[in-house]
Amino acid sequence: MANFYNIGIIGRLGSAKVLDTIRRLKAWLQQQELNVILDEAIAEMLPGHDAQVSNRHVLGEVCDMVIVVGGDGSMLGAARALVNHNTPVLGINRGSLGFLTDITPELMEQQVGAVLAGEFEVEERFLLETEVWRDDTRTGEGDALNDVVLHPGKSTRMIAFELYIDGQFVYSLKADGLIIATPTGSTAYALSAGGPIMHPKIDAMVIVPMYPHTLSSRPIVVDADSELKIVISQDMSIYPLLSCDGQNHANCAPGDVVYIRRKAQRLHLLHPLEHNFYEVCRNKLGWESRLDQRGS
Repeated sequence: MANFYNIGIIGRLGSAKVLDTIRRLKAWLQQQELNVILDEAIAEMLPGHDAQVSNRHVLGEVCDMVIVVGGDGSMLGAARALVNHNTPVLGINRGSLGFLTDITPELMEQQVGAVLAGEFEVEERFLLETEVWRDDTRTGEGDALNDVVLHPGKSTRMIAFELYIDGQFVYSLKADGLIIATPTGSTAYALSAGGPIMHPKIDAMVIVPMYPHTLSSRPIVVDADSELKIVISQDMSIYPLLSCDGQNHANCAPGDVVYIRRKAQRLHLLHPLEHNFYEVCRNKLGWESRLDQRGS
């Protein structure tokens, strides 16, 4: 346990199950004589907690590992805050799907204990960074672990835009929007829009049009080092939104230019040794089990 002494805890707010799990986790870690540091937002929900408190960004500087208690949405927010510090992150699933948070509450002490003892895998996940430019002024920016989505916001009208990859013109398109997803995000919104599932080790991103005006517009998988440029048509009366992981948003205007590229820093995601991506897909997406396990 020497490599992991200062343990940060981040949790999803508004959930009694999450708070119960955090109380249990904090007490167990302190029994192991480890130093627990709570994210200040969750600390306010735990009066009398007797632990150190820090804001989310400082957690990355002072912690040897951060444990996220919640669902994939909680992990997305934590990833954006911690990625610049290369802090290893472990997830305890208290959400619905749990593609990124794979420790089960029922086996929490056993599984977290194994990780603390050095029995884990480290998986690097890359993020996307995006900028919105209006003339010579940057008007918005953000990071995303799952996806960057250009969409019409509250409007029901299509967006018209041009797409460039590494400076090369790809197409002009009218659509409900455009999703640019990492392999991590390929099992999220992009999958619902008809995109492919990509293994987390693939060094690529996928571009998925949302209900395009032309049926020949299909998802495109490109190298993760590619730079994407989206030029929003001047001939529109609506002001689209650019959303990062569905949590952070930037306002766009006709004529704006959006740049999307891979972020230099990567998220270091910890998994138990028995972690299996295809088993996660089977369980979360309802894939069929082996023929000899169906009782036929």
